[in-house]
Amino acid sequence: MRFMMIVKATKESEAGVMPSQQDLAEMAKYNEQLVQAGVMLDGSGLHPTSKGWKVKYDGDKRSIVDGPFAETKESIAGYWIIQTKSREEAMEWAKRVPFKEGELEVRQLFELEDFEQGPAIDQHRAVEKQLQAQKH
Repeated sequence: MRFMMIVKATKESEAGVMPSQQDLAEMAKYNEQLVQAGVMLDGSGLHPTSKGWKVKYDGDKRSIVDGPFAETKESIAGYWIIQTKSREEAMEWAKRVPFKEGELEVRQLFELEDFEQGPAIDQHRAVEKQLQAQKH
């Protein structure tokens, strides 16, 4: 089972305040534990929304909205993607994130097996194989 642990933005992260050396060291230790346990697939911090944009879709029309975005509590400051044997194991890893304050949202990722099988899913499997080949 794959899960995304979503780090919610704060006023500080949206202002571009970088983590302290102590915070970075604690995060490195936590990431090392995830890697050693074989559960970490990916993870990174994100620049503030002031450096990003949104694409809004309306039929065939596309419009770009530059950041920053007003709702800090709805913004994302970083993420991890982990793979665990159970929801409970993912919860335990989420509780171990070395934050002193803030919020982490955890969501399970869909697997191709979750969808009705057919030609579209076969095409997704082919794309997934191409992606894996590019990584090696």
